[in-house]
Amino acid sequence: MSSNHNSRSNGQNRPGGGEPRKRYFVNRGKKPNPPRSQSSPKKPPHPQSQLAQAANQSRPIQRENNGTQHYSRQKTPVRIIPLGGLGEIGKNMTVFECANDMFILDCGLAFPDAEMPGVDIVLPDFTYVERNQDKLRGIVITHGHEDHIGGLAYLLKKVNAPIYGSSMTIGLIKHKLEEHGLLGKVALNVVEPRKTVRMGCMGVEFIKVNHSIPGSYGMAIHTPAGVLVHTGDFKVDFTPIDGGPIDLARFGELGNRGVLALMMDSTNAERPGYTQSERKVGESFEKLFAKAGNRRIIIATFSSNIHRVQQIVNMAAKNGRKVAVLGRSMINVITTALELGYLEVPKNTIIDIENMSQYPPEQIVLITTGSQGEPMSALTRMAMHDHKKVNITPLDFIIISATPIPGNEKHVTKVVNELLKSGAEVIYESMYEVHVSGHACQEELKLILSLVRPKYYIPMHGEYKHLMKARGVALEMGIPKENVLLASIGNVIETDGTKLQIVGQAPSGRVLVDGLGVGDVGSIVLRDRKHLAEDGLIIIVVGINRETGEVVSGPDIISRGFVYVREAEELMEQARQLMCHTLGECSVFELREWTSLKGKLRDALSDFIFEQTKRSPMILPIIMEV
Repeated sequence: MSSNHNSRSNGQNRPGGGEPRKRYFVNRGKKPNPPRSQSSPKKPPHPQSQLAQAANQSRPIQRENNGTQHYSRQKTPVRIIPLGGLGEIGKNMTVFECANDMFILDCGLAFPDAEMPGVDIVLPDFTYVERNQDKLRGIVITHGHEDHIGGLAYLLKKVNAPIYGSSMTIGLIKHKLEEHGLLGKVALNVVEPRKTVRMGCMGVEFIKVNHSIPGSYGMAIHTPAGVLVHTGDFKVDFTPIDGGPIDLARFGELGNRGVLALMMDSTNAERPGYTQSERKVGESFEKLFAKAGNRRIIIATFSSNIHRVQQIVNMAAKNGRKVAVLGRSMINVITTALELGYLEVPKNTIIDIENMSQYPPEQIVLITTGSQGEPMSALTRMAMHDHKKVNITPLDFIIISATPIPGNEKHVTKVVNELLKSGAEVIYESMYEVHVSGHACQEELKLILSLVRPKYYIPMHGEYKHLMKARGVALEMGIPKENVLLASIGNVIETDGTKLQIVGQAPSGRVLVDGLGVGDVGSIVLRDRKHLAEDGLIIIVVGINRETGEVVSGPDIISRGFVYVREAEELMEQARQLMCHTLGECSVFELREWTSLKGKLRDALSDFIFEQTKRSPMILPIIMEV
């Protein structure tokens, strides 16, 4: 991809418009025109003459989109390698590489979809990092959500590198490392906003942004090729709960100096307008607390949304209610937030769940997990009357303070239905404004683009449809079409300061975690699991004398997940007779060649079952040597 030198010749084509800014030259100390001889001073040339001389320089002048001029010269190439978070939601991970130095930005996980039965979590492929671990200088984390830190423990079992992030992020990472027995084996470093961490020949500057978790950062990556800006997950909130708005001033300063490429969160790129402030949810809570009256209030929300928890606590204290907390992840995050000062709770407001029965319903607010209808979450178990400590009654007023993640709608609906059957009132509709997003909408994307004014733009964090919408926003802002790069995971994006293009492909993909097994569940295993889930299993058991080749027992037919045997005895008996007939037609040689025998039994039974039922269960022949 080449840059378009002529498309930004004046300030009118720049995002934000206005007059061109002061011109700077990369080769400091040298002037664009040849020096005049000291022995024969000349009067300053006419401006038109200067313009002509500049146009005839032997080295071409390249104009950045922010009005800054630079002489085009070869610089140390920098590589950007997204290993996750492009064309998908989750498992965000990006590698930045320059010469013999490399660092990682985020290392998250994704949750399995319906096509991954039995899988617990999905990780990025770490192969490229493992192969180049001698270059690895550190890992920087934008914020503490699972899709940004959930894969760290698995990566750190293979490589070791210092980790950098906000105090909240590092606090949450400590819990994860402790669970995996890695605490104390990895250097954890807290970084304050506007501080820069050296990563070999690169520097990573941390910039405060707003998101749905405290301690969220964007990054300015200072490289020999130029400045790269990565927003992380963000939104623009001028009235945040923690009192610290996004550092737009710093984004503007970077834009004034010249930004080579911007990588920006695209999750909400489909939504026009602005994302509402988190304080909007607080206003809704005030009305709903009044509506609850003398009923117990149960609020389900994301465990990481400390700003929302803070507003719930404030409203509970204002209404003379005690707060109890349910859910392991919720307890861990709230404990960390309290220790680090991100959450302020009036004395004696939070009580132990064991003591909740000592208070009447009108004095209780219960904060719990389960806003996405997760099968094992506290709210789901309450709805199914399977929770040991909480029973849902008509004296409960339940608020689901979240929007279902795509794919979770059915789970949430099921939980809501069961809660309503118990007589509780459930608030889950968007009209009550009990949830706002943590991601920027289109106008906020335009704001960052107008401040940063990048030469190149790479949409990040989203499915392909989100990346395409973000691309459209950039084109509206005047960035040339050829300067917007839609990348995929594994693409090796290289820039030398003048061009930015895809030059190769790194190993990438997904690694599935099932229990303690990491990567041992592949496409073949998933295919078999889906086959078993859809059609069931039939097992053929035969005992054969190895020496004589005679059938000494069986064949027996065992069915699981195919038909209920007691109601299909005739079918199963016919299948058994078919197997007897098939064995009887086999020669002595075939009876001793077990691989061939298994194939013959499988094919005969498969054809028979499909003819009788139009189903294709998995058929597993087992031959026992007697």
